[in-house]
Amino acid sequence: MHTRCSWATSELMIRYHDEEWGVPVHDDRLLFEFLILEGAQAGLSWSTILSKRDNYRAAFDQFDAEAMAHYSQRKVRQLLGNPGIVRNRLKIAAAIQNAKAFLAIQREFETFNAYIWRFVDGQPKVNARRSFRTLPARTRESDTLSKDLQKRGFKFVGSTICYAFMQAVGMVNDHTVQCFRYGELLREKRRRQGRQLPSFITRGRTSMPRNSCSSASPSAAARR
Repeated sequence: MHTRCSWATSELMIRYHDEEWGVPVHDDRLLFEFLILEGAQAGLSWSTILSKRDNYRAAFDQFDAEAMAHYSQRKVRQLLGNPGIVRNRLKIAAAIQNAKAFLAIQREFETFNAYIWRFVDGQPKVNARRSFRTLPARTRESDTLSKDLQKRGFKFVGSTICYAFMQAVGMVNDHTVQCFRYGELLREKRRRQGRQLPSFITRGRTSMPRNSCSSASPSAAARR
């Protein structure tokens, strides 16, 4: 039986934890999807957003930034009347504005992927959290990313949201050390780099504290 981060309790959250959270993402469309969803999550639980994810994809043209950047007022009214998404006028307006800013970054850097991964020098930052109680709400990297995104016209990209985004798309590995996904993701990174694993991973993590996956929820000081 796998040991997971303790926030993964429902079937939906377990699947997200096991298959997506912390896996490095380099596809522009998926990066944009996560950025919009993280902004939509502000003030809500992540499980709420995950439960609406398919509705968001349908409502926002599968997160096609080109299409979203040209949404009309009629389309905005449709979104505000859509019960399958968070019907917040500011968040919907931010999604449209962010699509425009996203396209501008693609024009400048060729891909959003090339732009976003610069903030961690192109490689996932691997932490060694022993408990989610020590999980920060923001970091120096998320502060820098947030400031740059805001300068480029993005909305709903405060440092806390940016850190949650970085965790989600694998720019940061914040699984606690006893979680089975921590070791799997670290092994994958080390295979790519041709480096050896730390001894506590190769020994099966038994030397680490028993409370490594304690506390309640992922991302930005347990905000999910």
